[in-house]
Amino acid sequence: MGEYMGRCIDRVVERDLGIFGAVLIQGPKWCGKTTTAQRFASSSLSLSDPSGGFAARELARLDPARAIVGPTPRLIDEWQEAPRIWDAVRFECDRRSGEPGQFILTGSATPRDAEQPMHSGVGRISRLRMDTMTLSELGVSSGAVSLGALLSGEPIATATGSIDGVLGVADLLCRGGWPQAVGRTTDEAMRIAAAYVDGVCESDVSRTDGVRRDPSKVRALLESLARNESTLAGPRSIGRDVGEDVSRNSIARYMDALRRINVVDDIPAWHPALRSPVKLRQGAKRHLADPSLAVALVGGDPESLSSDPKTLGLLFESLALHDLKVYAAANDARLSHYHDGDDLEVDAIVHRRGGSWVAVEVKLGAPQVPEASESLIRLERKMVERGERPPAAKCVVIGYGMPAHVMPDGVLVVPIDTLGV
Repeated sequence: MGEYMGRCIDRVVERDLGIFGAVLIQGPKWCGKTTTAQRFASSSLSLSDPSGGFAARELARLDPARAIVGPTPRLIDEWQEAPRIWDAVRFECDRRSGEPGQFILTGSATPRDAEQPMHSGVGRISRLRMDTMTLSELGVSSGAVSLGALLSGEPIATATGSIDGVLGVADLLCRGGWPQAVGRTTDEAMRIAAAYVDGVCESDVSRTDGVRRDPSKVRALLESLARNESTLAGPRSIGRDVGEDVSRNSIARYMDALRRINVVDDIPAWHPALRSPVKLRQGAKRHLADPSLAVALVGGDPESLSSDPKTLGLLFESLALHDLKVYAAANDARLSHYHDGDDLEVDAIVHRRGGSWVAVEVKLGAPQVPEASESLIRLERKMVERGERPPAAKCVVIGYGMPAHVMPDGVLVVPIDTLGV
């Protein structure tokens, strides 16, 4: 086993193990949940290990209280394979008088409705989302420009990116953030993403609730989502892509199944506490769990993406939002997007509960920066006029072509491979 590559979620897991009786790490398959959880665990029970998973699952189903016995923190890997484990963990946390750091659970799917735990776990179990690796975690980004510092209004660090033009961006998109792809060629990394898509279509999307779904229709839906990556495409346009014989209700059920296995990860609309009326659009931006999945679904490779600026730009936005979401979570912040009735749209808003926020536009290269800057300034003006606090920073994340710097209008330009927690 190679040396562990630190993940942004590490410090959040450590923090919450000191507060809560149990910590749940949930996210897509293959993103590294088990490897990370094992770093904190003193004992473990795997419910998915082929060598002993069946016996472990039977024990967890028949006698969950016995299954969770062991040195703490006790890791229960893929807990959803035996949903009764959840209530056993919650009960044991209570029995131990709320002593923190007793259990770590990992899960790559949400149990079917009929198997949902009786208790939500509120106050006992912290829920954390883990995603595939960011450019900072992969060692591609220097992390010199800290999102946490931007949220605090601190000055931007001097930093220069090293991505080699459109081909360099396209290569990063094709490789994705799968831990299994680290150290492999781009072609091998692309095969990992393609195999992931195959697994979702053939079995994973049906296993989540026991309903057998047509793999060809699942693939058609995923292909539509890939073509509409980083957009507000609704059920109607997606339905046209999938086919006339698939009803909107069927698409909704398929989408729910994809969310349950963490393959689709929507970015919600931002709703600031405006002091005067403003019409905000409610739709969520639809994203796949990793940009490489969209590349696999549209049949792209570095060369073809490099010659298709529109697709490359949409997928680059997906990569930037993927990384921003992880960096935001590590800073106890959330990621949303902004779109109002005046058709003002800003790609990302990173916001904390205390009210601090950062507005972000994502553009592939330097020529698009002035347009992005205008949108950010327009949003700031609109928020201030309505009694909101101004953003702690206005930022354009780019792929290549400029170093990190502050423009005369106060907007920051940040290459994606200088961004970090």
